[in-house]
Amino acid sequence: MPRIALRSGPVPLTVDLGVNLDLATAELFELCQRNPEVRVERTSAGDLVVRPPAGGKTSHRNARIVRLLDTWAEQDSTGLVFDSSGGFLPLCPDFVIELRSPSDSLTELQAKMEEYRSHGARLGWLSGPETQRVHVYRPDRPAEVIDKPERLSAEPELSGFSLALKAIWRPF
Repeated sequence: MPRIALRSGPVPLTVDLGVNLDLATAELFELCQRNPEVRVERTSAGDLVVRPPAGGKTSHRNARIVRLLDTWAEQDSTGLVFDSSGGFLPLCPDFVIELRSPSDSLTELQAKMEEYRSHGARLGWLSGPETQRVHVYRPDRPAEVIDKPERLSAEPELSGFSLALKAIWRPF
């Protein structure tokens, strides 16, 4: 039975409603539209995860990443860039950057990255600004962990894109 997980503070809270909330895609979309102040995600197991807006540090870091990636995409003209608040139905991006907040569970985010990979993502970066460690996900190989890289290249998946991580990780 699907659950609703409410993330408040450092520990996620899962609420068992005792009823099946097997929402159709249109119903989930309506739920998201009716609650724009929260991010609602559905896992492949059907669970709903409700997250509050990102905090100031994470939001600022996300904005830097989106700006840099969007500048590259404009020049490259081969794709579109979306921020983390974008609402999507059944689709998987080619490239995913997951920025870990101090309150996020590393295990949960690693599972999320594996799920992206299993659904067709060609490249994924799970970045932890607090640890300055990046987990790199590519199809058909184990995740690679890189400690304190100054710059990370997205070659060959995103030709010409690299990210200077010092700009993302510097103090708020």
